[in-house]
Amino acid sequence: MAEVVWTSNALTDLSEIGEYIATDSPKYAELTVSKLYHKVEVLLTHPRVGRIVPEMELENLRELIEGNFRIIYEIINDNIFILTVHHSSRILKLKNDD
Repeated sequence: MAEVVWTSNALTDLSEIGEYIATDSPKYAELTVSKLYHKVEVLLTHPRVGRIVPEMELENLRELIEGNFRIIYEIINDNIFILTVHHSSRILKLKNDD
């Protein structure tokens, strides 16, 4: 069975998204972050449900869409690594994880 691993970059993205939205609505910020975090649960049983990231065209680099956000993930063996949570209006630049 697949395991979902959130990278530190992806967790930082979630935190920054929440902080930004919270300046206008703390409640909506909490709801948005929760939806983004739980969206990846489907990957436990269906890891290839997301589409291939068009900018990269790599079979194992995929994305889920939630509202205006792209959840970019990589499949390596039986593990799914959440790489970044990215607003769809911005240019995608994948960061190296530490």
